[in-house]
Amino acid sequence: MPERIGFIGLGLIGKPMAHNLLKAGFPLSVFNRSRAAVDVLTQHGAVSQASPQAVAEHSDVVITALPDGPDVEDVLRRSDGVFAGVRPGMLLIDMGTISPLTSVRLAQQAGTLGADMLDAPVSGGDVGAINGTLSIMVGGDVSVLERARPIFNVLGKTVTHCGGHGAGQVVKACNQIVVAGVIEAISEALVLGSKAGIRPDTIVQVLSGGLAQTRFMDVRGLKMAHRDFEPGGKARAHRKDLGIALEVARAYGVVLPVTPIIDQMFAAVVENGLGDKDHSAIMTVLELLARHEVGSGK
Repeated sequence: MPERIGFIGLGLIGKPMAHNLLKAGFPLSVFNRSRAAVDVLTQHGAVSQASPQAVAEHSDVVITALPDGPDVEDVLRRSDGVFAGVRPGMLLIDMGTISPLTSVRLAQQAGTLGADMLDAPVSGGDVGAINGTLSIMVGGDVSVLERARPIFNVLGKTVTHCGGHGAGQVVKACNQIVVAGVIEAISEALVLGSKAGIRPDTIVQVLSGGLAQTRFMDVRGLKMAHRDFEPGGKARAHRKDLGIALEVARAYGVVLPVTPIIDQMFAAVVENGLGDKDHSAIMTVLELLARHEVGSGK
């Protein structure tokens, strides 16, 4: 019989992940701050629990998919949190993007309770979560990863052991640096080409057929050309992720000359009220600077 899974955090990425686990036949308990996502999953066979502690008490494996480190620490450490319901031999998997320093601390505390823990952040956005094609970056003991692999195989196409506790989060920070740079570069190309009179669709078509082609362009290029900023990954979250990357860089004495500039561009997106739009909304900052809206003909 498959292990019983508890899932906490049913947001843009977590909800489809949880749904895929249900479809794969895993018994699932869920907890979420807002009720709507819980109601959808209970209609498909999930069991709603009243607290993170109750989720742990009814599960063999608990997965968290929460926005930031403080959220994970709260859900695990509060009086009715996951740690209050942990039993020896349980497995905890954090699949959100948080500081690797926090991941190490939480894994150490889980160990004192007899539980194993993995940090396993993902890349692939809502499309990857829906299709079960996420890239999963795992930090922790490799033998524990093997226990989790049947779960990860439902959620992702690529599962990579990156090293010890926190290593998955370090690699995710690296991933977010690259993705941010790609989004910013595509934005520059679209604003420049559009203001020069080229149709945005044409720009995306040409760039997608040459060396400039990227996975992000395949998924979001035409949406950017049409200024469709409905979120696949939120700008607010990407700004937080770059903050983690800069924290890690300071800890290891690494100079990242370009990342702080893009971080400030994301700050402008958030401060202009677009933090819950897609991270490709960074293009709006360049539009403001160029006094040109992509595709407007002005």
